[in-house]
Formats: sequence, C-alpha cells, structure tokens
Amino acid sequence: MWLLLYLVFSKNKRLTFLKLIRYKNLLLIILTQVLVHYGFLKALHLPVLLTHFNFALLVIATVCIAAAGYIINDLNDVESDLINKPSKTYIPHYFSENFAFNSYLVFNIGGVGLGFLLCNRLGLSNFTTVFVLISALLYVYANFLKRVILIGNLVVSLVVASAIFILLIFDILPFLNSFQKELLTPFSVVRDYGIFALLLNFLRELVKDIEDANGDYAVGIKSLPILLGLERTAKIAGYISVVYIFTILGYIYLYVQTNVWLSLYLVAAVIVPLVLFCIKARYAEKQKHYAYLSKLLKFIMLTGILSLGVLTLTLKY
Repeated sequence: MWLLLYLVFSKNKRLTFLKLIRYKNLLLIILTQVLVHYGFLKALHLPVLLTHFNFALLVIATVCIAAAGYIINDLNDVESDLINKPSKTYIPHYFSENFAFNSYLVFNIGGVGLGFLLCNRLGLSNFTTVFVLISALLYVYANFLKRVILIGNLVVSLVVASAIFILLIFDILPFLNSFQKELLTPFSVVRDYGIFALLLNFLRELVKDIEDANGDYAVGIKSLPILLGLERTAKIAGYISVVYIFTILGYIYLYVQTNVWLSLYLVAAVIVPLVLFCIKARYAEKQKHYAYLSKLLKFIMLTGILSLGVLTLTLKY
C-alpha cells in the first residue's frame, strides 16, 4: 500500500491520504504503545513476553486496524462530513469511495493478518479473536452503533483504549501467574492508564458529537447534542470532567502521593487542563469553542500518557 502511494500519488495526494487515515492519531497510538512497552515495562526490567520483532508486529497490526477504522468511518460519514467539515472531507473530493473501501480492506486484512501471525509466533492462537473483535467493533460502530446514543461513544472509546489494553493481553498476561510479585502492580498501572484513556476519549466523543451536530441532524443521526442541545451537552461534558478531576485526585491520594514528582506532574499537566476544560465547557456556545475543547482533550490525553514516562523516571532515579 505505501509503495503504491509513493509511486502513484503526488506528494500532496500522499499527504492527503495520511490525513484520511488520521496519521497524527496513529502516531499517538505508536507513542502510547512504545511508552508502555519500552518506557515502562522494559525500562524497569520487568519480565514481558514480546520481543522487539513481535512488538513491532503488534504495533503495525494495531495501526493498520485503526487506519481501517478511520477510513470506514469516513465512508459512512460522507454526507454529514460535507456539511460539518467540507474543507476536510477527503471522500469523494480526493479519493473515490471505491478506492477508500479497497484501502479499508487492505488495512483491515493486513492488520488482522499480522495479528494472526503474532498470535501463532507466540503460541497464543486463541488470542487472534482480539484483533478480529476490534476490527468488527470498528465496522459495527461506523455502520450502526454511531446512531445509538452514548453506546456508540462508549464502544469507540473502548476501541481507542484497546491500544493500551492489548499490551496487557500480549505483554503481561501470559507471564502474570509465573511472576505475580513482579507484574501485579505494573499490570494494575497499565490497566488504570487504559481506563483513563477510555474515560477521556468518551468525553472527547461527546465534544465531537457537538461539533458534528449539524451534519448528524441532516442525515438523521440522533446524538445527545441533537436531543438536548449543543450548549446543554457541553455543560454535561463539563460536569463529567469535574467527576474525572475528583477521581484523579482520589487516585493520587490513594496510590501516588508518596511519589511527589509524579503527583506534581499529574496536577499540572492533567488536573489543571481538565479544570480549564470544565470552565470553557461551561461557557461554550460557538463552533470554535467546541473545536478548542476537542483539542484540549487531545492535549490532556497526550500529557496523561506521558506521565507514564515520568513514573518510570521517578522509580529508576
């Protein structure tokens, strides 16, 4: 696929294709998995299953399935995207629906195929269902669940968080019984980061629904902002962020307070931006306000995962 893009497409067309598959989000997935595997587990010399090559297979499989998910989502959102974001609608302006669907198949089959190869290399053939399930959820979400209020938001948030959970399954879980003393706490830490990613992405999905309300209304999608109104939904997002703030503060108090540097980082890089989000959501009423809230949540997701590196540094030094 990449060789074909390089040979057939111009530089601008290649860049457009990268935007179609949300390359920035894919880079965040790669960063997250590298931080968990190398920046946390291996940096602390913990027993993990994945070798360098097998880890690369896992990352590429995850990225391919995610890219396929973005494409199939855009394919099903052509009509609404032409209303919501006409300047960022790549199908059919730059790529035909036929090309986009073929690209979806290539990425999807490639991702699941690499997952199958990884599972066979590890002797975990039953775990192939993990990749099939993630791929299937993305397809069902794009075609059906997106129209189900909150359920669709929850499902896609779970799929996003699976970039972290999948490392629990393949890197730690096979060794957990043999190395309970060494791995139980790291397992809990990575699990909690996955839950944090799920919660934050759920909040961002609510904000994205607000951004996309005009197009969704035009094509008959009944999202929460359409039923309750944009400003009211933004306020609800703000109230949810308050719950998150107190949850993270409680987590710091119960588990992290002895780690002063990590506690300070979480307050400065996660809590303070969430407080800002809460304030901005309270008074959001224009499209630019909602776009700002979405970007702010992406920033919080980035600083949140980077805190894992801070944790590793404090434990090592």
